[in-house]
Parts: sequence; C-alpha cells; structure tokens
Amino acid sequence: MNLQVILGNFALILFVAMVVTGIIWFFDVFYLAKRRRAAADAALAAFDERNARLTADGVKPDTGGNRQQIEAALLRQPTWIEYSGSFFPVIALVFFLRSFLYEPFKIPSESMVPTLLVGDLILVNKFAYGIRLPVLNQKIINVGDPQRGDVMVFKYPKDMSQDYIKRVVGVPGDKITYENKRLSVNGQAVSYTPMDDYLDEVRPVYHKQFAEDLTGVKHRILNDDDRRTIELSQVDTFPHREACVYSYEKFTCTVPEGNYFMMGDNRDNSADSRYWGFVPNKNIVGKAFFVWMNLGNLKRIGGIH
Repeated sequence: MNLQVILGNFALILFVAMVVTGIIWFFDVFYLAKRRRAAADAALAAFDERNARLTADGVKPDTGGNRQQIEAALLRQPTWIEYSGSFFPVIALVFFLRSFLYEPFKIPSESMVPTLLVGDLILVNKFAYGIRLPVLNQKIINVGDPQRGDVMVFKYPKDMSQDYIKRVVGVPGDKITYENKRLSVNGQAVSYTPMDDYLDEVRPVYHKQFAEDLTGVKHRILNDDDRRTIELSQVDTFPHREACVYSYEKFTCTVPEGNYFMMGDNRDNSADSRYWGFVPNKNIVGKAFFVWMNLGNLKRIGGIH
C-alpha cells in the first residue's frame, strides 16, 4: 500500500487515530490514573501527618485549601492524555457511523448530471449491500446486492484511493448492449421518453434529456449529439476485457460473476465501465440515497432516484 493510497483512505486514517487515542485512553484509565491516585493519596497522607504534628506542637496548620490544591495538581492529567481521552469517544463514534451506517460524500464532477450536481453533499448507506470490515472492505454479513438502477459509490478499480459514483446498469450475468446511445439489457430494449432539453449552467449549453426506464427504475439521462456512442481511443485495458465487443456506434458486454457494469447519467460526459471496465464486488462502498446539502442550491435536498 503506497503513501497516496494511505492518504486517500480516510477510513484508514480514522482507524489509526481511533486505535492510538484508544490505547492512550485505556492506558490512562487502567494504569496512569491509578498511579496518580496513589501519588495523591501518599502526598495527602504526608500532608495530614505534618498538620497533625504541627497541631500537637501548638502551631496553626495549613488550611484545607492547600490540601485540595495538592490533590488536584497530582490528579491532573497531562495535556496530551487529556486531549486523547476527549477525542477517543468522538473518533470512535464517527468511525462506527461511517464504517457501518452512513458515510458522507461530495459530488466532484458532472458525470451524474442531472441526477446529481457538482457540489451535492450526499449520504451513502453502508449496510445496504452487506456489513463489511472497515478499512479491509471485506463483506462479513450479506444483506443485499446492488440492483439495476441503483446509484452506487465504489472504489475506482484503477486507483483504490478514489471514490466514484455511477448508476448500476448491469449485474452479474447481464448482457449489456449500448447502440446508438440506447441501452438493451439481456436483449430487452430500455425505454426512453424525450423531455425538455437540459440547460447546463456551468458551460452553459443545452443537452438532450430523456427519461430512461431501466427495468423499472425511472431516472433522467443526458445525451450530446456531437459525441459518439463510444470513443474507442479512450477504451483502456481491464480485467475481463474479452467479455466486451466494441465498435464506434455499439458495444456489448457480458458482466462477469462478482462484477457490475456502471454508467453515468450524463452519458456522453462520463468515464465509466465502457472505458475502464467492471466494478468488482470488493470495491463497493454503498448505495447513495440522499442529498443532504448543496450550499449553492438548497432545493437540491432530498432523495436520489
């Protein structure tokens, strides 16, 4: 595992921080705190003994305030231990939530427009497709599998430090055909309903917009007339490449067992399985289901379809 992968893996960084602060917290609770208590008890006993002698000699002893100050000083945690103990439960809670329940992501590109816009802050359900070991991402409890039409976050097969988000178009065993910018799944043509052109506010340009019914899952997709169905020069080598057949206006792929075929809703502006291949089950992060914030457009808050 190289440095870039480590720095790009926030879960690993969080795990290491949790372990380090947790060790310090446990060491303090079960060892250092007892030593501080023993030192304080010894100092207080000596303080009380001295005051008793002074009283016996008719000398006014130190006030009780000094006793409290001695105890507080000896029981006080060193700053580094105090901060570690404060951070540990917070880090542990965050690690648990984002490892097993929900993880936040920010949409960085236009590949999923119009479903997801740049700047959308989304939540990903981490247990929708099974409980996985943190950091290792190894499934230990099977809850469910990705279905066609799901919007899924996964580790980019060519760089595991990067998280990608696309729509599941093909599940294991599916035969996916994309011809003249229209999908067919297992020989069944996907239906498309024309919609008003979509204005891209970033460029700005208009894109053709359609309502796609992907075997029962309805969502919007975009097409550009000036782009080919597939840019052959951008097709890379990838595992199971032999399962795909390419031409300029058509390609067909049979999804291998344990893999998924992913495409962006912004079909002509998306680097996806057409170019870099299938997504293995081990790369799955979770199912995107909610936009919880977009600082530039509060109307974006809501479910993902």
